[in-house]
Amino acid sequence: MTTTSPAATTRSLRTGVQRFGTFLSGMIMPNIAAFIAWGFITMLFIAVGWLGNWHPVSDILGGFGNADLIGWQGAMTALATTEDGTTFPQYVGLVGPMITYLLPLLIANTAGRMVYGERGGVVATIATMGVIVGTNIPMFLGAMIMGPLAGWLTKKMDKIWEGKIKAGFEMLVNNFSAGILGMLLAIAGFFAFGPIMIAISSFLGGIVDWLVGHSLLPLLSIIVEPAKVLFLNNAINHGVFTPLALQQAEETGKSILFLIEANPGPGIGLLLAFTFFGIGEARASAPGAAIIQFFGGIHEIYFPYALSKPMTILALIAGGATGVTTNMVLGGGLSFPAAPGSIIAVFFAASNPAAGGVGNVLIVLLSVLLAAAVTFLLTAVILRASRKRDLEAEDNFGAAIAQTEANKGKSSAAMDALRGAAASATSESSTTATLTAPISKIVFACDAGMGSSAMGASVLRNKFKKAGIEDLTIINQAIANLDGTADVVITQQQLTDRAKAQSPNSLHVSVDNFMNSPKYEEVVEMVQEQRASDA
Repeated sequence: MTTTSPAATTRSLRTGVQRFGTFLSGMIMPNIAAFIAWGFITMLFIAVGWLGNWHPVSDILGGFGNADLIGWQGAMTALATTEDGTTFPQYVGLVGPMITYLLPLLIANTAGRMVYGERGGVVATIATMGVIVGTNIPMFLGAMIMGPLAGWLTKKMDKIWEGKIKAGFEMLVNNFSAGILGMLLAIAGFFAFGPIMIAISSFLGGIVDWLVGHSLLPLLSIIVEPAKVLFLNNAINHGVFTPLALQQAEETGKSILFLIEANPGPGIGLLLAFTFFGIGEARASAPGAAIIQFFGGIHEIYFPYALSKPMTILALIAGGATGVTTNMVLGGGLSFPAAPGSIIAVFFAASNPAAGGVGNVLIVLLSVLLAAAVTFLLTAVILRASRKRDLEAEDNFGAAIAQTEANKGKSSAAMDALRGAAASATSESSTTATLTAPISKIVFACDAGMGSSAMGASVLRNKFKKAGIEDLTIINQAIANLDGTADVVITQQQLTDRAKAQSPNSLHVSVDNFMNSPKYEEVVEMVQEQRASDA
């Protein structure tokens, strides 16, 4: 009888949660540009926006009177009347239709594609249109449920007659079946699914209002900050907070929920503390990491620092709660998602005149500053209190690296180093997979495939360029998009299990510090040795 160890069970559970979180965030992340576009249009052209009700066509050419061609008011309040006297909204602006139709339909299409390709995306879009029309609120949650459901049902439907369609009738059956299924789901969404989603949205909104009303919203940091370090940040922010926040922003012009996870204050506070009070490699790399985190918005970069000293997660929780409290008490918030979570993105998302203009910007910046200060101070205390033990641990870490180098005497020196597992908590590991084919494609994979993976791929390209090797394909990708064609896959340690499941035949390399990992040098050496042996 076989048993599963508690550690394996925990790892499996964490991997499952990460997969689900990645699926949620995967619906939102590819469409972030559309959310930002909507945010800037809102910022510029609503009645109280930077350009107010300025209409270039009307003002320059005349003939359009006071028609609001772009703004919020025209989109939300203009009414048209039919011959029988019935009135209905006439959406003549951009802001209203974008948040009501465009953004939810983009999410639905992305979700359907994730489940069943282009065909699933089309049916998901049709079905979600019924949910949108059946409600009077932006249907982001509805799109995130109906989209995958419609894609899944399309997949199941196609399996019913897979291989049974007579030659020449494939297009007819495929098009009509998808159209009919889309129609039925749209009708169901209009009459049943839509009202259910209104109830769910109202319930979730009520929870947020209750937390705010009882001054308990900062307690969310107890869940959010540790979950971020476990690489659930995109799932929390874009899978949970963003749909609720967009609805609030549509009603009030801003939402505090945009800043609960995206506030860069806790991360910069942690990295600055490591800059001044850390030791060894962590201290040396922290200043560069701080710049990338604060201005580039790649929050994942500080996760290895927190994992190397788990007590600092308490400092992150305190800093996050401080930022949330500041915004809750003073009324700060953002008008659209700050993605990535850069201070630059936060500044622009807070600048919307509908959110309070300069006053709101000052509140948001204060929340970032206070969150950073609290995290910095607490992390500094933790690092100073354990400095002696850390210095001793650093010696052990050096011995583990030396032992890893001593192992470079097997079939392939660099390969053996990549296979080895370091003995300390801050060491980096690689798989025991055997790679026999020539290395031509290296993928740096992360949760969303945008932030840390893009930076890691850039670092690798520069190292290979310095080594005189420029004919390799080195790309960044989301773990969910790994297709098994990569010869080497590089991930952060917390994500390696998922990457192995997605691309089992690749050589997997796990790193802690993706800015300047010694594993990168070993990958370069491995390629050099492989090519030398083939010459």
